[in-house]
Amino acid sequence: MAGKEDFTDIRVADEAQGDVDFSNNVSARIINPPAGIPHDVLLREVEDFAATYDLSEIAPLLKKGALIAQNPGDFDDVEGLADDEREALRNETNPDYTRNLWLVGLINAAPYIASAFIGCWLSDPLNNYFGRRGTIFFSAVFCLLAVLGAACTQNWWELFICRILLGIGMGSKASTVPIYAAENVPALIRGGLVMSWQMWTAFGIFLGTCANLAVYNTGAISWRLQLGSAFIPAVPLVVGIYFCPESPRWLMKKGRYAQAYKSLLKLRNHPIQAARDLYYVHAQLLVEHKIIGNTNYAKRIVELFTIPRVRRATLASFVVMIAQQMCGINIIAFYSSSVFQQAGASVLHSLMASFGFGLVNFVFAFPAVWTIDTFGRRALLLFTFPNMAWTLLAAGLCFLIPKDSSAHLGLVALFIYLFAAFYSPGEGPVPFTYSAEVFPLSHREVGMAWAVATCLFWAAVLSITWPRMVAAMTPTGAFGFYCALNILAFFMIFLWVPETKQRTLEELDYVFAVPTRKHMNYHMTKSAPFFFKRYVAFNRKATLESLYQFDHVESDATRSASLTAYDEKHGKSEA
Repeated sequence: MAGKEDFTDIRVADEAQGDVDFSNNVSARIINPPAGIPHDVLLREVEDFAATYDLSEIAPLLKKGALIAQNPGDFDDVEGLADDEREALRNETNPDYTRNLWLVGLINAAPYIASAFIGCWLSDPLNNYFGRRGTIFFSAVFCLLAVLGAACTQNWWELFICRILLGIGMGSKASTVPIYAAENVPALIRGGLVMSWQMWTAFGIFLGTCANLAVYNTGAISWRLQLGSAFIPAVPLVVGIYFCPESPRWLMKKGRYAQAYKSLLKLRNHPIQAARDLYYVHAQLLVEHKIIGNTNYAKRIVELFTIPRVRRATLASFVVMIAQQMCGINIIAFYSSSVFQQAGASVLHSLMASFGFGLVNFVFAFPAVWTIDTFGRRALLLFTFPNMAWTLLAAGLCFLIPKDSSAHLGLVALFIYLFAAFYSPGEGPVPFTYSAEVFPLSHREVGMAWAVATCLFWAAVLSITWPRMVAAMTPTGAFGFYCALNILAFFMIFLWVPETKQRTLEELDYVFAVPTRKHMNYHMTKSAPFFFKRYVAFNRKATLESLYQFDHVESDATRSASLTAYDEKHGKSEA
């Protein structure tokens, strides 16, 4: 009986559409079979179809699909369609949808592309001719004018050009500011002060989320206000850098020792400290000059990979920088609003959730001011990466919770916030601090350029690929992919990243003189077993011998006391 009703309905459709000769289609007409069938007939036919083929569970969805199939161009008029269903159909009918995904990613990535290939590598010649302060001023001008230009653009390629110019400023700034900070502060607090770069970067991200909320519902100009508002932080940088002293180490590199001493007087509490640091740095410069000598820019780039001491710093800085992208932080920083929208939030709620992410990212950066110089760079990384892995995986799995559940969006946001809380005191501040201190002065600018270019190049790759990745893999798959990268980064750091806390920049020459193989062997055969005994087996008597042995020169008084004690002991033995 069902078959007879099917043929009857087909005849109704044939009468509405006219007979077609499939052997000779003279009119060249392409008939849509469901077109013209009355809705009640069509829906009854779908019910019979679902019953015949055991598809009753999806019968409501099939009915909507059949109504859409009747007139695909007018799917907006079909009653009962959910917003995500309309969006999927709208994207399907847009021939530029896939291309637009890549275009959005490309424009977002433009500053990072320019930084990685232009801005970072400009920092060495800029530092050579203009010093640290001059390079920072140059960078700040680009960061100021480029964002104002972006707010006035009329098409995508003008916006792309402005963001390329922004990237030139970003790259030279990111390659210089951490070096400038590292060279100016004492070793005991160097990490805490240099990491302020990352803390205020987090503050900038937070201000960006505030700006997005502030211009919400301002109409067609909202995106212009969002882009243009980024000029505000550049203004104090342009003005403030004028009042800062030049790096003493850069001045000494240029032979300007009297000026270097004046800078040290501003940077130290007492002239004796300034005098000590002036001569200590000078003595180390003489050692570096004997080993490395003066080389041109191109040769210094090659020497990043050929001189053993420099090569080990290059490897370590590469690991901590690429790990910052492997952890996945920028999929949230770049696309936080869209991530929360995919979790079912409205536009306003997604902006508010992004604001929460920015706030957590900034607030939890503060503990690193103390922990980076107490626990150390390496220890913070090894602690935070496993925690970032499980929180990212948990956030991805929460996307599987039905969107109509009240727990869906709340749990996604919770685990993203926990991820940011673990990131901010660890992988957030360490990479730029670490990379600014590991290279000798002779290769510091070009080494930092290499490190920052590594970070920002992969940030560009992440920014370009994320929209397409999440479309192809779903949020759960994409988050799971970055969870696996967190685990891989943990082992890379364990094997190849030495500790640098509370060592002068000159002492680090000796740290990175230790062969990579010896460093790996020490941590696999001694450090890892110690950790297991102490923190898993709770053996409080477990000890770990140090990999590094630093020489200390005895004072005359100490040496005299030691000799007296020896003579007394020797005399008693003879007696």
